[in-house]
Amino acid sequence: MYLPTTLALLAEQHAEGVVVVPEDVVVAEDDSEDAEYAALMTAADASTALLGGPGRRVVVVAELDQEPAPGGAVPLRRVAAVHADVADRPAGADPDEDLGWFATQEIPDLLR
Repeated sequence: MYLPTTLALLAEQHAEGVVVVPEDVVVAEDDSEDAEYAALMTAADASTALLGGPGRRVVVVAELDQEPAPGGAVPLRRVAAVHADVADRPAGADPDEDLGWFATQEIPDLLR
């Protein structure tokens, strides 16, 4: 599952030890690299919409047995990684620009 979010939302949820499932959660069609990349970039587009302007796109990747309902909580221990822009992007930036990969233990550093 690919959960689009923002740094501000991630900070709030990280403090609570969960990630809340947004309405626009993205699920990869299969385990292929192409399907996973497509899901990641779709979630990145949704993150851009959440920003509503300049900022950093953030996508939380969680590995779950079944898809929880929007508004449900995913424990941080189920988060596999976080993808995010390494710096703020201006509004209208290239939507196909790749995101950086962050291990779960790097989330506090990402939030600083």
